Amino acid sequence: MAKTVLVIDDDPTQRRLLQAAVEKAGFACRTAPGGEAGLALAAGPKDGIDVVLLDLTMPGLSGMDTLERLSAKRADLPVIMLTATSGIDTIVQSMRRGAVDFIVKPANPERVVVSIRNALKLQSLSGEVKRLSRKAEGGMSFDDMIATAPPMRQVIRLAERAASSDIPVLILGESGVGKEVVARCIQGASGRAGKPFVTVNCGAIPENLVESILFGHEKGAFTGAVSKALGKFVEADGGTLFLDEVGELPLDAQVKLLRALQEGEVDAVGSRRPTKVDVRIISATNRDLSQQVAEGTFREDLFYRLNVYPVDMPSLRERRDDIPALVDHFVNRFNASEGAKVSGVADDTMKILYAFDWPGNVRQLENAVFRAVVLCDGDQLRPQDFPQISGQMPDAATLPQSPINMVQDSAEPAPSGDAGPVSIQDEAGELRTLSDIERDILQYAIDFYEGHMSEVSRRLGIGRSTLYRKVREYDLDVRQEREAS
Repeated sequence: MAKTVLVIDDDPTQRRLLQAAVEKAGFACRTAPGGEAGLALAAGPKDGIDVVLLDLTMPGLSGMDTLERLSAKRADLPVIMLTATSGIDTIVQSMRRGAVDFIVKPANPERVVVSIRNALKLQSLSGEVKRLSRKAEGGMSFDDMIATAPPMRQVIRLAERAASSDIPVLILGESGVGKEVVARCIQGASGRAGKPFVTVNCGAIPENLVESILFGHEKGAFTGAVSKALGKFVEADGGTLFLDEVGELPLDAQVKLLRALQEGEVDAVGSRRPTKVDVRIISATNRDLSQQVAEGTFREDLFYRLNVYPVDMPSLRERRDDIPALVDHFVNRFNASEGAKVSGVADDTMKILYAFDWPGNVRQLENAVFRAVVLCDGDQLRPQDFPQISGQMPDAATLPQSPINMVQDSAEPAPSGDAGPVSIQDEAGELRTLSDIERDILQYAIDFYEGHMSEVSRRLGIGRSTLYRKVREYDLDVRQEREAS
């Protein structure tokens, strides 16, 4: 999914020139003629705008005031300032207010693209650090989740309600759908945010150590107990205990777990008195617990104790509309962690990823993107970067289009069709005016050389300042229409 750049400039010629450079580099672009309009666009959908190119000198709301208000609304949004002057005081003031770079007009297209790429890389690194910090501090929120597909919106609604109380939650779903992420978000949105979040994988604990790991033990309570251990319940005191794959607990451990939930206290192995704990329980399983109850492998009373507020997580194949955003998120994460420079995913690749069934769900998609980012030799992920998946799929041309919403600039339409030879006669066969012919020649040259104004200037034998003046005078469109490859 292409990143979107917002250009805020009162000069229509500069907007078109910047838009041409941005789109030629493979980014989507939106434009705004002033600060107020730019703020309205930037404050839209969370993932609508990724970078802002902001003119410093504008009528009405100035660039500096716009920068200040952008920083207040979206502190994570990188802003690159554009100005005709390069005074050190102005640069320092802009940087102090949150700008990540400063470009002096007339902006060189290559310099603009390098600055955008650097800003996106910085944003990815910063976002990854913040995500890891929130996860470590128990402060993840539902805004951290990618959940735009209808089945996931229902999950978020249920989880948000669960976060407002300490009701026991049972998260159901296939392996790899992200049950722990939902549990962490419930904790982060609750009154226990910032408190301990302790995870226990019930299926990975040796049967003879379940009681000790969950409830703790005293020194010398059994052979090998050389020191006292608090246990997961005590570690989670005041916070949340997440019991992953709770359906795999052995029956004898289920008895003590039920008592701990009912009484709010735990008996450590070898201890003479119970320990009071204040723990919110969130459990998860990929099994059918009601079926296990019928088979006698899971206690019915514990089932009812855990299944107070069930939340069903859909599989990834049931929420395919989230796949493009998830892929984009994982690409950004692994760019940051691996120092890679992948800018996006090719259209045919996204078709394959969208059509694949993903039996391992989000975890499988994450690992597949990780491998692809490491394998990728270009700037976009191609089908050959997903050999284990593309080999199982039909040709991309036969697959349905994935629902990627590319942002288009509705204010300034793209040129239509290929530019043809310039006519010197009108429809009646009379000669056209010199200014009309000049306008068409300039437009034809701009289209022919794909918006490279230095090449247009050289080929037509006119100075760049003269060319820019005529572009402004004739209100020419400097964008090059690109056909899908």
